[in-house]
Amino acid sequence: MLVAAALCPCPPLLVPEVAAGAAPELDALRAACLDAIGVLAAARPDRLVVLGPTDEAGRGGYPQGAIGSFRGFGVDFEVPLGAAETAPDRELPPSLSVGAWLLSRTDWDDAPVEALGVPRSLPRDRCLELGRETAAAAPRVALLVLGDGSACRTVKAPGYFDERAEGFDAEVARALGNADIAALAALGEERAADLQASGRACWQVLAGAAEGTDHNGRLLREEAPYGVGYFVAAWS
Repeated sequence: MLVAAALCPCPPLLVPEVAAGAAPELDALRAACLDAIGVLAAARPDRLVVLGPTDEAGRGGYPQGAIGSFRGFGVDFEVPLGAAETAPDRELPPSLSVGAWLLSRTDWDDAPVEALGVPRSLPRDRCLELGRETAAAAPRVALLVLGDGSACRTVKAPGYFDERAEGFDAEVARALGNADIAALAALGEERAADLQASGRACWQVLAGAAEGTDHNGRLLREEAPYGVGYFVAAWS
């Protein structure tokens, strides 16, 4: 059963070693992420599952100890997923590497941790099914759900400007802040893809995991500093 969830964005710039001189720009966002993860620890889960958007090559499960690397972003920096005596050979994709870094900032040791790469194009029904399966895997499951909103808020955004982006992000912010699983499940796959919203599939996995539960949500932060929607929320 799902007992808690933390929702965080996953730009590699969250990692100060990657952001370098621009690191202070996201200090408040980092702090909010750590506050959200604190809610997970307080729930005393039996298992923590980190969900992150990937392409098809990065789909599937990653065990505790899997290594997240930021070499692809020009930084010789690695971080393991939780604590483990041995490091599995399979390397985490970028979104899950950010999740591993966030957990490393909290010294997470409250429960075993694993990660799951969720393809951005995964259909809604499959997302909901995957969420149900994930929540049923242990008596008390917590989720760290990674993903960004639209990437089309300004002309300098990765996806250029799209007038639909601000409304889409507002809809997502309301749903995350209110723990509204129906609203998350109703997010349109095509619209999210058009707006390059990487979090859509992971949020719908969360919606499936939360079915039959009664969570309170809090939106801890919302911003779009680079024309990309970032949200931090906690469900408990």
